[in-house]
Amino acid sequence: MMEHILINCSPRETRVAIVVDSVLQDLFIERACARGLVGNVYLGKVVRVLPGMQSAFVDVGLERTAFLHVADIFEAHGEGDKPKPIENVLHEGQSVMVQVAKDPIGTKGARLTTTISLAGRKLVYLPRDPHIGVSQRIEDEAQREALRAMLTAMRPESEKGGYIIRTSAEEGATEEEFRDDMAYLGRLWEEIRSKAGVSAAPTLLYQDLSLAQRVLRDMVHKETECVVVDGEAEFEALEHFAERFVPVAKGRLELYRGDRPLFETHGIDDEIERALGRRVDLKSGGYLVFDQTEAMTTIDVNTGGYVGKRDFSDTIFKTNLEAAQTIARQLRLRNLGGIIIVDFIDMSREEHREAVLAELRRAVSTDRTRMTVSNFTELGLVAMTRKRTRESLAHVLCEPCPICGGRGEVKTARTVCYDILREILRLSRQYKDAKEFRIQASQSVIDMLLEDESPALELLQASIEKPVLLEVEPSYTQEVWDVILA
Repeated sequence: MMEHILINCSPRETRVAIVVDSVLQDLFIERACARGLVGNVYLGKVVRVLPGMQSAFVDVGLERTAFLHVADIFEAHGEGDKPKPIENVLHEGQSVMVQVAKDPIGTKGARLTTTISLAGRKLVYLPRDPHIGVSQRIEDEAQREALRAMLTAMRPESEKGGYIIRTSAEEGATEEEFRDDMAYLGRLWEEIRSKAGVSAAPTLLYQDLSLAQRVLRDMVHKETECVVVDGEAEFEALEHFAERFVPVAKGRLELYRGDRPLFETHGIDDEIERALGRRVDLKSGGYLVFDQTEAMTTIDVNTGGYVGKRDFSDTIFKTNLEAAQTIARQLRLRNLGGIIIVDFIDMSREEHREAVLAELRRAVSTDRTRMTVSNFTELGLVAMTRKRTRESLAHVLCEPCPICGGRGEVKTARTVCYDILREILRLSRQYKDAKEFRIQASQSVIDMLLEDESPALELLQASIEKPVLLEVEPSYTQEVWDVILA
C-alpha cells in the first residue's frame, strides 16, 4: 500500500487529500472563516442552568451559546456512578473552563466538556483526570499492557493528571518520545492555566492546531511515502513544526513546484465534484444514489447497465459487493454522519447477504470516525451510524438552491400558471373596484399563458369581466410571480 498526503494551501482555505494507491480515500477542508472548534479551550460564562435537562448553556464567545451536559462535567462525578445534580455544580454567571467536544452543526451549538484533553504526538494529556488509558484501536492486549506499564513507571509522582496512549504509539513508541510529549503538554497546560487566571469570561484560552499541523501529528506513519505541500510559506512552517514535534514527518515533506495546481494534477478536484453529486457510478455499470436529509442519509444501490456473465443473482451479488466498498469510501469523502440506511439490491441467497455485510464491515473498519453496522433487516436494509463530528462536505461547499429552496425540484410552468389564475380569481372577488390585473412572471410562465393556457386565460377574463395583462420580469425565477391591481 502506497499512501500520499497532499496539502493544498491558499490564504483562506487548506485542503488535505489522503491518496492510497492513487485512489482518493479521505478529504479534509478547513476555511479560515469556519475553522473547526473541536479541541479549543475556553473560559466560558454559564448563562442558564436547566435542572430538568441536567444541562447548561455556556457563553464562550461564539455566535450561539454552547451546550454542557452534566455527564460531561468532571466536577459533577463523585465516588458513585451517578453524577451530582447540575444545579449543585453550576450557577448562572459562573466562570468555567471548558473544551469543545463537538463542533456546532446546523442550528445546534457546540457541545462542551470540562474534562480537558490536550493531544500530542503519542499521548493525550488529561490534566484533571489521573486515569492512564490506551487507545481502543491498539488491539493487542500484551502491547496495551506493556505501553501502560511503561507510561505508569515514567509518570512523576507529583503529576496529578493522566494520559491516554494514542494509536500512533502502536508503531513502537520510545520513552524519549513519551517524555517529549509529557514535557510539551505540561508546558501547554501551564500556559492555558496562566491565561485563565488573568482573563475574563468569555475568552479563548487555546486554539487547536491548524489542519495541516494536525495531519502531520496524527496521520503520518510508516506507510506514508510523502507529504506534498504546494505553498512555500506553509511548507517552511510545517518543516519547523515537524522538526519540533513530529520528526518522523520531516523527512517525508516535499514542496510541490509544478505549473499545474496540485489537486488538479492528481484528479482530486474531479473527485470532489463527484462527491457532491447524488449519483455515483460503479465500475461494473451499476450506480448508487445518495440522498441526505435532516434526519438521515439514504443510499440506494442499482444494477444499472450491468448484466453480468452468469445468472442474475450473480449480477446482483457482484454489484452489491462493489457498492459496499464504494459506500465506505464515499461516506469518508462526503463526511456523512448520523443514521445511514443502505438499500442493497435484494439477494435471495443467505451466503451472498453475509458476504456483502462482511465486505461492508471490512471496508468501514479503516474509517477514523466511529461507526456501527447492523445486520440486514426483514426489508433487506442495512442501518449504520457514523459519528457526526463536523459538517458534511456538501454543507461546507454548498448552500440550498435559491430557486427550489433545497427541494431539488421546482413547480412546472403550467402549475405556476394555475396558481396565478386562482389568485386572480380570488383577488377579483375581494377587490371588485379593480379595473385590470397585471401578471409579472418569468418568461417560461408568460409563454405558457400565451400559448398552451391561453384558453384558460380567456375564460378567466370573461368570468371576472376585467382585462388581464402579461409582463415578463427577467429577474424572476419560475416559481416567483406577482399580480398587480390597477
